[in-house]
Amino acid sequence: MGRVIGLTGGIATGKSTVARMLTARGAQLVDADAIVRELQAPGQPLLAEIAAAFGPRVLHGDGSLDRKALGAIVFADAEARALLGRLTGGPVVRELTRRTEEARHSRAPLVIVDIPLFFEGSASGRAAEGRPLPYGVEGVILVYAPEALQIERQMRRDGATALHAAQRLGAQMPIEAKRELADWVIDNSGSLKETERQVEALLTRLGLVPEAAP
Repeated sequence: MGRVIGLTGGIATGKSTVARMLTARGAQLVDADAIVRELQAPGQPLLAEIAAAFGPRVLHGDGSLDRKALGAIVFADAEARALLGRLTGGPVVRELTRRTEEARHSRAPLVIVDIPLFFEGSASGRAAEGRPLPYGVEGVILVYAPEALQIERQMRRDGATALHAAQRLGAQMPIEAKRELADWVIDNSGSLKETERQVEALLTRLGLVPEAAP
């Protein structure tokens, strides 16, 4: 069995980039976002529950989820965000647990459990007073970028206004607070080469010899 480590970040910190670097070097990824998308696909019970709660405005004409429309609702309204969390929490946790256990017993030397809101959930307190971290992870990697850069990247990537970008950041735990909770930090505010150097250095610290990236 390999080591199991959490991976998290914030909006536009580059967590997906670091996840790709880790998988290119031999890690097996359990991706919470991918699980959410599968559970919210047309024909799935969760999508029907979301549509019932938020109305047809969150669906495209073909019946698939309009993530942009749903995001506009939940990022602007804490109650709506909490409701979405209640709907999705149970199914996602169950599937994430199942896949993490399956990956744990694979031959992968490292299993990365990628959860964007790791610290916003029950894990916020870093295993508060000795309580085990969720999913059996031994620690959490944070992909970091300062808030000003998060806003700049959102505006450039998504065409968001500064106000909308700041509003989305306000719906998450501040990145500096996450930095205090993390066991390891990958600073992704510089070049990709520098990020890769940090990823390889961390794998070495963990006793895992990085494989050459393709």
